[in-house]
Amino acid sequence: MKNPELAIEVVGLWRRFGTFNAVVDLSLSVPKGSFFGFLGPNGAGKSTTIKMLTGLLAPTQGTVEILGYDLAKSSIEVKRRIGVVSADLNLFDRLTGPEYLTLVGRLHGINPAEVKLRQRELFTLLDLQVRPGALTIEYSTGMKKKLALAAALIHGPQVLFLDEPFEGVDAIATKVIKDLLAGIRAQGTTIFLTSHILEVVERLCTDLAVLHQGKLVYQGSLVDLRTQLPDQATLEEYFLTLIGGATPRTTELSWMNGSSTAPN
Repeated sequence: MKNPELAIEVVGLWRRFGTFNAVVDLSLSVPKGSFFGFLGPNGAGKSTTIKMLTGLLAPTQGTVEILGYDLAKSSIEVKRRIGVVSADLNLFDRLTGPEYLTLVGRLHGINPAEVKLRQRELFTLLDLQVRPGALTIEYSTGMKKKLALAAALIHGPQVLFLDEPFEGVDAIATKVIKDLLAGIRAQGTTIFLTSHILEVVERLCTDLAVLHQGKLVYQGSLVDLRTQLPDQATLEEYFLTLIGGATPRTTELSWMNGSSTAPN
């Protein structure tokens, strides 16, 4: 690895689907112990990038190193050291929550007694209180997100990848997840997060990168970014500037003026 202080190092990463370039010549440097926010509008290539960084999708070209391991050559070593919560979750619907965590823990080689201890601790920390015997298919969206996070953490990963963990999650579950993530980051875990909730990103992240149409348009620390922002400017405003977004010229609908009448 070129820099031992980096948890993730990406050089010249491309992903093509036919003639479409989903990710274009992407290079990233993610410091160890950072909370790294990976931002971009829908279709920017964020989920495609995470799939490549976690070994779920082969890049068209380029290199990925995780904790000093070349992902293409040492994928098993990498997967032992990372946790992943994907946007589509990929849970086993016909298992209960405890059964699912037991399965994941055993796949990581953790002995049954230790799996049970970790499962209880995760259920308590994440407030995963569900009806005994309930299958994961019966869980709410928030409960499924928390179960997926528990499964990603049960083996103690050094790098945690989270693809939209707050999407569809209520305020209570969001706070539980935010508090847990802040805690594990304080213990040294590197977190790589995609989220459309910029308030959460601004509150949690130490470093940022912004992707637009598959291309990197910004990378740096949140501290450095704040020094570049005009007075009173928000991260949302800067993000819209980077991706060429614009505020709509009007926020009114012509037929919603209070004076229109219903059709006969």
